[in-house]
This record gives sequence, C-alpha cells and structure tokens, in this order.
Amino acid sequence: MLHTTVNGRQHPRPGTGGRFGRWLRRMSVALLALALLPVAQAEDGYELWLRYRPLEAGQQLRYRPHLAQLVAPASTPTQRVAREELLRGLGGLLGQAPAVADAPSAAGAVLVGTPASLPALAGLGLDLEGLGDEGYLIRSVELDGRPATVVAANSDVGALYGSFHLLRLLQTRQPLDALDLRQAPKVKLRVLNHWDDLDRYVERGYSGQSIWNWHLLPDWLDPRYTDYARANASIGINGAVLNNVNANAQILTPMYLAKVAALAGVLRPYGIRVYLSARFSAPMEIGGMDTADPLDPAVQRWWKDKAAEIYARIPDFGGFLVKANSEGQPGPQDFGRTHADGANMLAEVLAPHGGVVMWRAFVYSHEEPDDRHKQAYTEFVPLDGSFRDNVLVQVKNGAIDFQPREPFHPLFGAMPKTPLMMEFQITKEYLGFATHLVYLGPMYEEVLRADTHAAGPGSTVAKVVDGSLDGHAISGIAGVANIGTDRNWSGSHFDQANWYVFGRLAWDPYLDSRTVAEEWVRMTFSADPAFVEPVVAMMMGSHQAAVDYMTPLGLHHLMGRGHHYGPAPWVEGGPLADWTSVYFHRADKQGIGFDRTTSGSNAVSQYAPPVAEVFNDPERVPEDFLLWFHHRPWTSRVSSGRTLWDELVHRYSRGVAQVEWMQRTWDGLRGHVDAERHHQIERFLAIQRKEAQWWRDASIAYFQTFSRLPLPEGEAPPEHPLEYYKALEFPHAPGDTQ
Repeated sequence: MLHTTVNGRQHPRPGTGGRFGRWLRRMSVALLALALLPVAQAEDGYELWLRYRPLEAGQQLRYRPHLAQLVAPASTPTQRVAREELLRGLGGLLGQAPAVADAPSAAGAVLVGTPASLPALAGLGLDLEGLGDEGYLIRSVELDGRPATVVAANSDVGALYGSFHLLRLLQTRQPLDALDLRQAPKVKLRVLNHWDDLDRYVERGYSGQSIWNWHLLPDWLDPRYTDYARANASIGINGAVLNNVNANAQILTPMYLAKVAALAGVLRPYGIRVYLSARFSAPMEIGGMDTADPLDPAVQRWWKDKAAEIYARIPDFGGFLVKANSEGQPGPQDFGRTHADGANMLAEVLAPHGGVVMWRAFVYSHEEPDDRHKQAYTEFVPLDGSFRDNVLVQVKNGAIDFQPREPFHPLFGAMPKTPLMMEFQITKEYLGFATHLVYLGPMYEEVLRADTHAAGPGSTVAKVVDGSLDGHAISGIAGVANIGTDRNWSGSHFDQANWYVFGRLAWDPYLDSRTVAEEWVRMTFSADPAFVEPVVAMMMGSHQAAVDYMTPLGLHHLMGRGHHYGPAPWVEGGPLADWTSVYFHRADKQGIGFDRTTSGSNAVSQYAPPVAEVFNDPERVPEDFLLWFHHRPWTSRVSSGRTLWDELVHRYSRGVAQVEWMQRTWDGLRGHVDAERHHQIERFLAIQRKEAQWWRDASIAYFQTFSRLPLPEGEAPPEHPLEYYKALEFPHAPGDTQ
C-alpha cells in the first residue's frame, strides 16, 4: 500500500489498490449514481408557473427540431420582452437556447411577430382578421421547403401572448406537429384589483406587504415588478388597479402620480395598463374645494384637469375604479346625486383619452332595513341605460360578499343596456386565507356557467360578462388579488393556482377549470401523471370541502367579526345588523336559514322567473343554496333522506374528512416534488385540518343549542364546550381592515 506523510504520521495514499482505493471506487460509483438520479431541487415558489426547468431528455429530442432557430424582431420594448422570454423559456426547457437570426435560414425556425415587424410573415397570407389587437395564431408552415412554426399577430402584444402560449405547449408536453391554434380574448378588460394601501398594508391580503414600494418609487424599480408583469402577461391579464378601493386621495397628487407613471413604464411592455381607485371626495381632500358634487361645474373642471395631468404622465392610463356610497365611502349620494351621475362625470373627463370607469355595485347601507341581498339590484337596475358607454358596472359574483358559495348576483341579466364587469375575489377572505388549499376554479366556473335566463335558456353569466348576450363593445373581469412580498407571491404555493385560473378564465370564461388546474400543476410542479392526477383531484374537491366545513347547505357570513378568521356564528350586535352572523343564519328552535322567498324578503323576485321559481321552491332549489333562500325546520328531510340537522352535521364532518384525504394524498407524493415545497404544503394542510375541525366543532356546538337534537350515530361531539370557542380572540389576524 502506498503511504504519504502528514504531520509526521503515515496515511494511506489515494490510489487504485488497498482498502482506501476500494472505498474510493465504491464512493465514486455511488456519487455517479446519485448524480444521474432526477433530483428535485429546493424551490421557494418565486418562479410561479414560469419555472422553465429542463424537460425530460426524450421530450427535448422531440422538440428541438421544431425550435432550432428563433426569428423575432426586437426593435420595440414589447418585441424585446417577447424574444427574451422565448430565449429564457426555450433555453431552460430544452437545455439550450435556439440560434437567433434576422430571417429564417434553417429547418425548425420559429417566427414571432406581425406582418409589419417581420417581412417573412407578410408573404404567408396568414388570416389575422378577427384576432383584434391581442389575439394570435400559432401555425406549422413550410418556408422554402423547410418546416417552420409561426407565432403571428396584429400587434406586438398579441405576439407576446402567443409566445407564452408556445412555451405553455412545451411546459405541458403538447405535440408541436401540425399546429393550427387561433386565440383571441373573449373579454376586453382583464384586471387585477390590488387592495393595497399607500403604507404597503394590504386589506384582505395574506401574502406579506404590498409589492408596491411607494417610498422608493419612482427612483427604485424593484425587479419583482417585471416578474409580476411577466406572470400576468403569461395568462393574458392586461390591467392592474394599483391601490385599494377604499381609496386614499393622495394617490392622485403629483408626487404619487410620478410613482404610478414609473410603474406604468415597467408594465407597459407586457401589455398591462395601470388603473387607480379614485376617492370620490378627492376634490375636497386634495383640491381645496368645499364640495365633490358631480354636477357642480367647478368639480367637473377639477376632475377634467386631473385627468389631463394623469394622461400627460401616463398616455395609456386605463381609468378609474370607484367604490362609492358603500361601507362609509364617499359618493354622489352624499350630494343628492345618483351612481350614474357620479360615474358619468368621471367617464366624461376620461373619454377623450380612451379611459374607462369601473363603478362598483357593491353597495349597502345600514340605514336600509331590507335584505342586504337586494340592495345593489334596487339601486342599480333603475339606472340601466343611463351610464355613458365607457362605464362598466363592476358586480361581485354574488350579492352578499365573496362567500364560500353564493348564487350568482341577480344583477347579471337584469341590466341589458349596461356592460357588467365581473368581480371575483382571488384572495380568500372567507375561505381560509392563504393557509387552506382551496382551488377557486370550480367556483368561478360555477358562477360563469350559471344561467340567468334573461334572454331565454342559455343566457349564462359568462355571456353577460363578455358582452355577447347584449351586444356590448366593452367587457371586463376583475379579480381581487392576493399578491405580496412573500417569496411565493401568494402566501402559499397552491394559492398561485387561483391567480393563474383567474387569468385563464378572464381570457376565456368558457374554459374548463379542471383543464386549467392540470396546466398549472404540470407547469408548477411536475408533468408526471402519477403526480398530476391526484393533485388535480385534491384541487377540484377542495372548494366543496371548504364549503362543507365552513358554510354548508347555503349558510353564509358566519366568520369572525372584522378579521373574518374562523367560525363565529354567534356574532350579534354592533353598529350594523348585516355585519353579524345571526342576521344571516336566523337559527331558532324551529329551524335555520334566511327566508328570501316570496313570503320572506322576496329576493328571489330579482331573478328571471325560471330561476326565481327554482330558488323559491324548497324541493327544487339546489341544496347548496337551500338555507340561502329558505328557513327550514330542523327535522325536515333533504335529498339524502336525512333530516336537515343530520345532513348539516354530516356535511361539516364530510369537509373535515376531505381535508384528511388531501393530507394522505399529499403525503404519498413525497419525492415527486422538492422537499421545500412539499414540506410547506404538508404543514399548511395540517393547519387546514385543525381549522376544519375547529369550524365543524364550533358550528355544531352553537347550532345544537337551537336544534336541541342529538348528533347522528357515529358523529363525535365537539372537542370543547361552546363557551371555549366563543372566547377565542385573534387581535392581529392578517388582512383585517385597519
């Protein structure tokens, strides 16, 4: 054996013989084997669904002949970001970036652009009519006898959207042979609403502070802004309202407009316009006026000058979002005017610049004794046809307030002369914050597919929203964002899926939420069917699970006061009746539920007759909405054959059981995903399981004081007495109003 001397002692010298040599050879073999294993590297979720990790070797071999050369102009900012994204994406997915050329010269060229920007496209005779400014086509063609792929559009932004679609095909392992894809958005305005305050607090935000660092703007442009823009462009979102609907007038001052302009400059190349929530009383608060009356000529001049000031800084400014005369916010009714008066005044000053007004229909007053469900309809339907053509009335998906499940808002289908913009909530204010795995795609899909019967069968909410039912030229969908400074953007990894599905359904409200979930899972985690199928099953069942353990059978608004964290069906008293739980569930010794039938509040009458007839009938109403529309006896029978009380308990328990199944499923997928993300999701599911049990036990303990009925056989009693649950306090729950 060879030896060497170190510090006066002899040690075996590394070589090919002896025990050390044998050990070294064994270790080398072991290390080589480990190196060849597919290792899931730790990830923190920052890259969202744009991870661009190398594809399997076989997939790379299949794709590379189609993607050998990239011909994409880069003379405008949007062209440059499209080319950069393709080089980044293809380089990551294929292990090597394609060669860049000014003109196609090899087999497998990819041409990206417009006929105006890329001469090679002009001679192909591509039919780009009907694609508008944002649509695109992706097609397999031959150029000089060589196969090629074109991503063609009428605008740079359309080509950018097409570039992301091409990358998505690779990420989801779709074939690239004989491509003939044609896409255009069905909804014009696809907007994120950020409920972000100027101090970086996010109302109903569960993912850290606001990403907008107003203090450092405009001098420091965080690279995160660009990644935010990339993510939104990849799913077709084209607008962002930067500040809270509970607006601060300071956002309209010159100092802040300079900051807004800087953000607009970052977002612009990605096809994203900025919007601002406008405080209606701004002329008084920052303009030195003694009124904000929309019919006052001086007020009108102030807003006209303010609009001109904004557009001088931001030529493509999108317009204003307004929350008025709701929850204490100022509005035109303070001056004896209507919502139309207020919206039209702002629309008038924005119209010459191409801007729009998104006027929220979420209005209710504590002075109004009638059912809160009815108030928006009562206030807005008489105004149908009185809004300017650049006004959209923004309507929440349901009439109460982003509850775990609501019937569609009765305004959809009731205002045919007015464009109605859907408002979904992406942040889960009433659905477990960022902690609970609740995929919102099925809920969005359920609402969009609901039939209003406004113009006969098939008059779906989606057709109202995209403008096709009533022939509106302008249309929109808004989503209340949950995006913050957390590394994973959304507070939890699965909450990213709700941002993703919102964008995809805003682009096309007729998409299937399961298909979108499969896309997201493949892009975000793994394309292995052994992983995709169970995870998609978890996602698709998660919304119903949350409804079951929180508010089954149409119960609603049972969350803790203010913070909306956890169960509190006992909440009563305070300044507003409809901020209490007892107002909505109306449990008594006879039964439970809010009677909105013709013999109750008559909210059913606000729907078209075929819908009203179903909702009005306890035997025909979907059981998911039973207690939304009916006050039913505890001992009445439901479709399962159980009594209402037994069914209520069953559903609470079913929700908990579903979360337990999700836990087991996720635990069995260890090794399919990196340990870092697997661990966080595992721990969050444990929190969800604990809180689902809390919801079940606290709710049953409370409602049993009214039903006075025993638990069904086999059902475990609540872990603690009712007073224990009532005594819980959460003074610093995230996202609460300040």
